[in-house]
Amino acid sequence: PPPTTAEERRRVVEEVILELGLKECADTRIGTHVHKGCSGGEKRRTSIGVQLLSNPSVMFLDEPTTGLDATSAYQLVRTLRGLAAKGRTIVMTIHQPRSEIYGVFDNLAILTKGSPVYSGPADGSLPYFKERGYSLPPFVNPAEFLIDLAAVDNRSPELEAASLEKVRQLKEDWNQESLRKWGDEHSSSSDIIASRHSDGQRSAFYRQLYVLTARTTKVTLRDPMGMASCIIEAVLMGIITGWIFLSLGEDQPGIRSREGALYTAAGLQGYLILMYETYRLSIDIELFDREHGEGVVDVTPFLLSRRLARLFTEDLPVPFIFSVIFYFMAGFRADAAQFFTFFAIVLLTHYIAIAFSSACISADRSFAGASLIGNLNYTVQSMACGYFIQSNTIPVYVRWLKWASYVFYAFGALCANEFVGHFYDCPLEGGESNPECKQYTGAYVMDSLGFPHNWVSTPILALLGFAILFYILAGLGLYYIPVEMAIGRARNSDTDFSSGKEKMSARSAEEVRSIEIGLSGFALELDKRSPMGKKLPRKTILNPLDATFKAGVLNVIMGPSGSGKTSLLNAMALRLFNRMGTTYLRSGTMTFNSAVPSNAVIRSVCSYVCQDDDALLPSLTVRETLRYAAVLRLPPHMTTTEKHDRAEAILLKMGLKDCADNIVGSDLIKGISGGEKRRVTIAVQILTDPRVLLLDEPTSGLDAFTAASIMDVLRGLANEGRTLILTIHQARSDLYAHFGTVLLLARGGTPCYAGPGSNMLAHFSGLGYPCPARTNPADFALDLITVDLQAADREAASRERVAGLIAAWSREKPAVVAAPATIATPAELGALMRAPARFRTAYPLLVRRSLVNLRRQPELLIARIMQVVGVGIIFTLFFAPLKFDYYSVQNRVGFIQEFCALYFVGMLQNVAVYPAEKAVFYREHDDGVYSVEAFLAQYTTVEIPFGIVTCILFAVLADLAGGLPRTPQVFWVVFFNCFCIVTCGESLGIIFNTFFSHSGFALNLTSVILSISLLMSGILSISMPAFLRGVNYLSPLRYAIRNLAPYTLRPITLTCTSEQALPDGSCTVPDGQAVLELFRLDGNERLELLGVAIATVLYRLLAWAFLRGARTHWGDVWGRWMGRK
Repeated sequence: PPPTTAEERRRVVEEVILELGLKECADTRIGTHVHKGCSGGEKRRTSIGVQLLSNPSVMFLDEPTTGLDATSAYQLVRTLRGLAAKGRTIVMTIHQPRSEIYGVFDNLAILTKGSPVYSGPADGSLPYFKERGYSLPPFVNPAEFLIDLAAVDNRSPELEAASLEKVRQLKEDWNQESLRKWGDEHSSSSDIIASRHSDGQRSAFYRQLYVLTARTTKVTLRDPMGMASCIIEAVLMGIITGWIFLSLGEDQPGIRSREGALYTAAGLQGYLILMYETYRLSIDIELFDREHGEGVVDVTPFLLSRRLARLFTEDLPVPFIFSVIFYFMAGFRADAAQFFTFFAIVLLTHYIAIAFSSACISADRSFAGASLIGNLNYTVQSMACGYFIQSNTIPVYVRWLKWASYVFYAFGALCANEFVGHFYDCPLEGGESNPECKQYTGAYVMDSLGFPHNWVSTPILALLGFAILFYILAGLGLYYIPVEMAIGRARNSDTDFSSGKEKMSARSAEEVRSIEIGLSGFALELDKRSPMGKKLPRKTILNPLDATFKAGVLNVIMGPSGSGKTSLLNAMALRLFNRMGTTYLRSGTMTFNSAVPSNAVIRSVCSYVCQDDDALLPSLTVRETLRYAAVLRLPPHMTTTEKHDRAEAILLKMGLKDCADNIVGSDLIKGISGGEKRRVTIAVQILTDPRVLLLDEPTSGLDAFTAASIMDVLRGLANEGRTLILTIHQARSDLYAHFGTVLLLARGGTPCYAGPGSNMLAHFSGLGYPCPARTNPADFALDLITVDLQAADREAASRERVAGLIAAWSREKPAVVAAPATIATPAELGALMRAPARFRTAYPLLVRRSLVNLRRQPELLIARIMQVVGVGIIFTLFFAPLKFDYYSVQNRVGFIQEFCALYFVGMLQNVAVYPAEKAVFYREHDDGVYSVEAFLAQYTTVEIPFGIVTCILFAVLADLAGGLPRTPQVFWVVFFNCFCIVTCGESLGIIFNTFFSHSGFALNLTSVILSISLLMSGILSISMPAFLRGVNYLSPLRYAIRNLAPYTLRPITLTCTSEQALPDGSCTVPDGQAVLELFRLDGNERLELLGVAIATVLYRLLAWAFLRGARTHWGDVWGRWMGRK
């Protein structure tokens, strides 16, 4: 807080980095699930460090040690104890405290079901419970003893009844103790006077603005894909639209094309920025909501900092690059004043789009909702702007909207800038004095569009006002509209009611084909390239290690954060995939019972349980999740009934019967508890009875009692003959006895021990490090191999100790010993290969599962339905009824052109639904559950009914209500084109969201492609270079416009007033046929209708090809190809 200096702030940051042991990753980017950075434990410590920086007097911490290894957890609590000793008040909740952490506690409150059973000095807790007959057994962690004491044991009705009675008695005893100690005394806290104002910790406005701007600048520069997407968008839009409108002529088609070019600059460019910024804000707003809720960041500095940070990287370059390229390529007048007026208007529309995206996000934090608001608003803007509909002919009940439309002002100002005072090339003699050349004057063009003359400065001021207004609305929305969490159909308790209800059956090695896994010289390195293509220094993730993992026991991998535990599991399970600029280099061998398995065998034999539960669909119940998984994963010779029986058996085995009909839930939908989710994730993986089960942090984030119940489950699974390999951060003291083998990894991925758990303490004792009798062996081992970065002297000593342990192990490590092989040959290993579910099995099940999941998420239903229907409603409001006068030429052609907006609608529907479904599919495809074809067929099948229903409603609105020829033929032509355009938009969304993992980049690039297709469709630009006319054959919009125009225009006859007529009394445009000739749309409409159908099919096939390519393991394909050679 102020008034600290920059040097003091830097010093505090460095102190916090040392205190939290973040020294070795201080310059590592945080990273995401796609672009890896810090480990999970390092991210958790960074989050705590952010709060420590504000130097608070009172600090509340909710589970600060979750995700940390035991040593890091102890160091963190020791740091907090040091802060408390300096006079701060530290209040924390904790799940799994090790015994040393318990010794650091000053005061302790033990809660059960929301009621206290003890609250007072920590050292008084054990004597208090001893008086009531509950003595601490020897060699037991006091914290675990107290947690177990206050927990309700659900493992059987008898245990549950006994523990409920025990807890009831403990509550009653504490109530009496509280009355005895404090009676009716009132707290004196009301007499405490704050030493400073309540807002003393909030930084000053300028400090917030400076820090947020600096942070946003750094984040922007370190997101090259995001920043490049904006510049690429400006360059591509400038070049391609400039090419489309290249060197515009000054004849009648040229004047029409100039109007289209100016509309592109006024509306379309801003729309692309609106959609991209909405997507980007939907991600960034989460951090703002948290910091704003903590009182750290205000609304105004947040909004201003985003613009200041991007002023020279996006806000000025993007509109300037677009303006320079487009303006001069299109052939507008080379006049400095006119160009800079053009640039000023484009710049203002850029800022308006950004401001309005902020307003959309303030109204709805999800991209699906915010993009719906933004898209419908833009549709209204385009209707009211005066290009597609002559502004004076807009129905009176919506005509006022043009004055509330920023695109109306932008388009009007650009038209005035271009047309006023200019006379175009009239082929007749006499120039402006010839009445027949009237339509070549700028005044006539402005009148035909319905704009005032000399209308430049007023619209520019109006645009500036819109930018300010939308920012004010965004600020008010962010300040006053609360962020809420939805509550699903679920129980209110977080208790793991499944604990102890497992039904396991131990099996001997003879009954099952057990697999012993050996690693020999197994190592992992990483090659990365910078965004500019420069090769970065190679990073070692795992140094060569030898280890043996046995069947029937728990094989545990332990190590501090950043030691490569998760990377080792991913490498063993073949879950590390090379991407552009990132290459994983695996060396050494992995054997199954001394045989080297193929990649296909590894994927079939191994099941992998990730640290999170992202592969679960949040709106399905536990029973539905397991039944769907059983039908998909179990072999085809089993009947559906047998598969469901297997799911029910696993439900009972995992103790999930009591929560079987509760929804899984997510961050936004309250569902089953964390322990139960972990059980469901494990249950899905063991449906197929895998021989090898890899688990990444299965107890992370769970309380000690629930973690113990999960470990009981894992022991039961191991006793059934499986090979279980798991990483673990914080192991209870009573679990160590069950560790079959232990692999200890120091930071940097170097082994310190790999062998039987029973020999580990003897190994370290022989090196002069005996384990104290009252210490948890797992915690002892972690402390031993962890470098203490909190102080220079401790760091030097611990580095020397760890280096000695690594050297000692490298000298005496045993060779990988192979047990007698139950499976000894590759051929026998091959018998364990598991094929994906057949298409005819997977497809109908995936459709049912998707529909159930969709039905329970109304926001996705709205995204699927309201986009198309909303556009249809707006079309009808603005166009209905279409007339037959001279102005209706512009309106009818504009109506046809507006069908192109449905292309964007399809893409937005895809962005709202596809990424989440793709994430689940990728996880299941990694498990080899079903094929790409089954997933894409399911997605298409669910999409089609919504498309049919919404497009029929659109046809009713556009044709019957809008005033197109009311014939069955035109109705179904409108429906069919709507359906095909939306479907092609979805296909493009699939292609780009599959090809690019950065969804924002994919959205921006897709929008550019869609915009280019819209411009080349045939109305905005009548004359295009030959090459672009050829490229246009790839666009479905070309075929759609060229069949809609003849079907809807050819049957009509037009009228005109005497002022609009030629000297001979005839109308300039007498009928629909003349309009088709003017816009060069007079072709074979039936062939064009067939063309749009073929394009729809080809686009979806292209989407399949991209998805298939993305999910193909090209290393396996290359290996098989080389093997055949």
